[in-house]
Amino acid sequence: MARRSLAKTAAASAVIVLLLAVLIAVLRPDPAYSQSTYTVQPGDTLWLIARRYGTTVAELQRLNPGINPSRLMVGQRLTVPSAARQASARAGGATRAEDVELLARLIAAEAQGEPYVGQVAVGAVVLNRVKSPDFPNTLSGVIYQPRAFESVSNGLIWRRTPTAEAYRAARDALNGWDPTYGALFFWNPNKPVSPWVWTRQIIVRIGNHVFAR
Repeated sequence: MARRSLAKTAAASAVIVLLLAVLIAVLRPDPAYSQSTYTVQPGDTLWLIARRYGTTVAELQRLNPGINPSRLMVGQRLTVPSAARQASARAGGATRAEDVELLARLIAAEAQGEPYVGQVAVGAVVLNRVKSPDFPNTLSGVIYQPRAFESVSNGLIWRRTPTAEAYRAARDALNGWDPTYGALFFWNPNKPVSPWVWTRQIIVRIGNHVFAR
């Protein structure tokens, strides 16, 4: 009788321990979804903050709706991902849809009014930079690199809505069409530009832009 009682007590204790373990697992916050905050410092860009936290610009924008990447203010507080979410971001990176959206916005801002092939060419320059060791190795990193594109610096990339043609040009560039034959730079020779850019080897002119490497 005593043995049966002990066995029942042990079984009941085991059930209680199991239930407690399940309850703890359910109530414990998932570190992959925890978040913290970051205070913007002088010289910060969204791209630099994303690199610092091992995440993507797209993820920071998702966590901070309405943020303007080109107008961060010193002292502004941003929600940033936890360490576990950072690891996930490093592994997955931006999605194809996010790349199309961001590239289409840059094309619309930098090449509105250009012939279609000229719009694809602007997208191709971005992708050529991604492949170059001299530039960031992600599409968002290239686009948000400080002072790389005027439309990002002045915020036009967020004020101008991409057309269906801009989205199509972005997809064509992402699919490998490069009308520039490997160009890393483009500019409008009728507008003021840095004298340095004229030292680059010009490859082709398309519409109002020249493309160089």
